[in-house]
Amino acid sequence: MIKKFLQKVFNKKTKAQIAINKADSSNTSAAKIISASKHNINKNLISQSALKTCDGLQKAGFEAFVVGGAVRDLLLNYKPKDFDIATNATPEEVYKVFRRSRIIGRRFRLVHVLWGNETIEVSTFRGHHDNEGDAAVNDSGRIIRDNIFGSLEEDAVRRDFTANALYYNATTEEVLDFHNGVADLKASLLRMIGDPTTRYQEDPVRMLRAVRLSAKLGLKIEKNTQAPIQKLADLLQDVPPSRLFDEMLKLFLSGHAVESISALRAQHLHHGLLPLLDVVLEQPLGEKFVMLALKNTDDRIVAGKSSNPSFLFATLLWHEVLKTWETYKAQGHNLIPALHMAMHEIIDAQAKKLAIHNRFTATMKEIWGMQPRFEQRAGKRPYALLTHPRYRAGYDFLLLRCESGEIDMELGEWWTEFADANTERRTAMLLPDTNPKKRRKRNHKKPATHSEPTTHVKEPS
Repeated sequence: MIKKFLQKVFNKKTKAQIAINKADSSNTSAAKIISASKHNINKNLISQSALKTCDGLQKAGFEAFVVGGAVRDLLLNYKPKDFDIATNATPEEVYKVFRRSRIIGRRFRLVHVLWGNETIEVSTFRGHHDNEGDAAVNDSGRIIRDNIFGSLEEDAVRRDFTANALYYNATTEEVLDFHNGVADLKASLLRMIGDPTTRYQEDPVRMLRAVRLSAKLGLKIEKNTQAPIQKLADLLQDVPPSRLFDEMLKLFLSGHAVESISALRAQHLHHGLLPLLDVVLEQPLGEKFVMLALKNTDDRIVAGKSSNPSFLFATLLWHEVLKTWETYKAQGHNLIPALHMAMHEIIDAQAKKLAIHNRFTATMKEIWGMQPRFEQRAGKRPYALLTHPRYRAGYDFLLLRCESGEIDMELGEWWTEFADANTERRTAMLLPDTNPKKRRKRNHKKPATHSEPTTHVKEPS
């Protein structure tokens, strides 16, 4: 008993000493410390999982802060969607603290700490990528690997925008502000930390992020931050398609997709992200269709409803599919085979720019594939379409086509009534079946010849 007690006491002392040593390694003297009475962050908006993660790391003797976009949103009195934690613990040390966690990533090694259905992302304070260690850049200056760890102050320098270089200590309820991010937020300004050209070369996705944050939060991009964007837009061609897709998904599902598209066009960043999206947006019919789809998505998100990325990307690429479909039909291909050829061509072309996940492309193809079937309003075909697992998505897509003027509104109205009608009304609504009847194939097999059954009679013994 005494031995266990002494071990417990000495273990506490060791952890306390670790905490002191770790704290000494991070210089907070350059930060403005904003107290709870001044920043007025509502702690009820902070995820309990994020608070437990910070608490667990601090009890283990490490520093831990809620960081980045979550702090920015809290200061603006928004409820953050995601919570990231920054710490001076290495990924291996974080992994040891939390039983349900996993180390992920090559480019940036992180730890995902799992709390039920929620995942908290924990990163180690980053040092400058020019320091000696596990880091690399390509010829254009893009950082392709960065696992050099540093102090809290160095980590703040590595953040992209001043509004994202904010650190919230859940224990003291203080915000550490290294780059006047709070002042920029109050001035509704989005400002890059460091030289904007260099920072965009390090990570071209920051250009898209600037557009997304300015649209979402109503921030004006500071003039020096904005100046190099148009000139450096081609750097996005060097970004891995999977990263580009993730960023575009955030942009279109931000609840401010309409503003984001307008901002993309204003910064000349829409070229090449989606094949010929810029051409579609310059055509009255195409622009109306896309903008209607984005507005519907925004309305759903603002209302707290879910939004399916498959539906969104199906709308963004539909006019490319439509144009290619017409080309194949003009070449003599039948209706449905021509549509499938067009779908595959557009998806394959898109994959080179933006790696849309297979689980999304499969649904996109189903939505597109249903569109010719809505034209079939005779016989049993409408009943079969109503039972399709993606019917609702296909029907919503049809209504967008009607509303944009691509097809007659009468078709959408017919399906709206048919779906809600009783059996008698549905029967009356069906159009005459003018399709030629398929001839039944006759069975030309010769009838089997049956021989007389042989009766086996047991002979008397």
